[in-house]
Amino acid sequence: MATSTSLRIPWRAIANSASKHSTSFVRTPCTASPFLPSRRHASSDSFDINSSSQAERQQFVDSSIGAEGSKSEPPPQDPLTPSDIRLPRAVQAAYLRPLRRTPTYGVPTCDLQLRSYSIRNLEFFADFALRAAYYLGLPAHGPVPLPRIVERWTVPRGSFIHKKSQENFERRTVRRLIQIRDGEAQAQELWLAFLRKHAYYGVGMKANVWEFSGIEVGKDMDAQMEKMRGELETTLGDFAFKRNGETGKKAMEVINRENSRAATGGNAPMIKRVP
Repeated sequence: MATSTSLRIPWRAIANSASKHSTSFVRTPCTASPFLPSRRHASSDSFDINSSSQAERQQFVDSSIGAEGSKSEPPPQDPLTPSDIRLPRAVQAAYLRPLRRTPTYGVPTCDLQLRSYSIRNLEFFADFALRAAYYLGLPAHGPVPLPRIVERWTVPRGSFIHKKSQENFERRTVRRLIQIRDGEAQAQELWLAFLRKHAYYGVGMKANVWEFSGIEVGKDMDAQMEKMRGELETTLGDFAFKRNGETGKKAMEVINRENSRAATGGNAPMIKRVP
């Protein structure tokens, strides 16, 4: 916002200087702009001194400003260029390589494979995944280029006159591998969920996760199975007939239902033979 500044010159100083020099003063209002280089004599009061030199004019203006007790303006400076302006740290980080954390043991815990038909989208999302892994405290390695998958198809151009003419199509799939080493299970799940939420268009993801347990992992799995047995009994009972179950006793009743006969293509009901 432009601000206007005014320079006040005491009447006594004007009268004293007018008696020494033949000076004519012209008072014209002026508005100073902060975007233009400022000078000491560019103020709201402009004057014309005929018989005085440039040094005397400057001395007169300095003495007038000092009499009022105001501070002198700083000397003019060169305007700033775009190269002199520093960008914020977050913006600078986008132009630099993503930061990485050093693993302690180097044991792989997660392999994330990215696939896409566009190399530009793939490289962009791989960079995004590495930055997210750093801020979640995961040591990430990659992206490692994997061999391309090339698929080709040959189809005829038409079914009548162009039947002998064929056309070839090709599709290339580029892949990148990002490996997490010495990562915590909770942090890995959070990282994969974050990437799934902010998935980039045209980029597919496939993750292989390894979890480490104690030596008695078999006993722990048996204990978990016993806890889940009550919930699984009702679900597993629908897959097969039990030897002494209620469904086996009502087998003929289920088969002779109208919807069952319509599904199997039978019309006449089946009769249970008595031995």
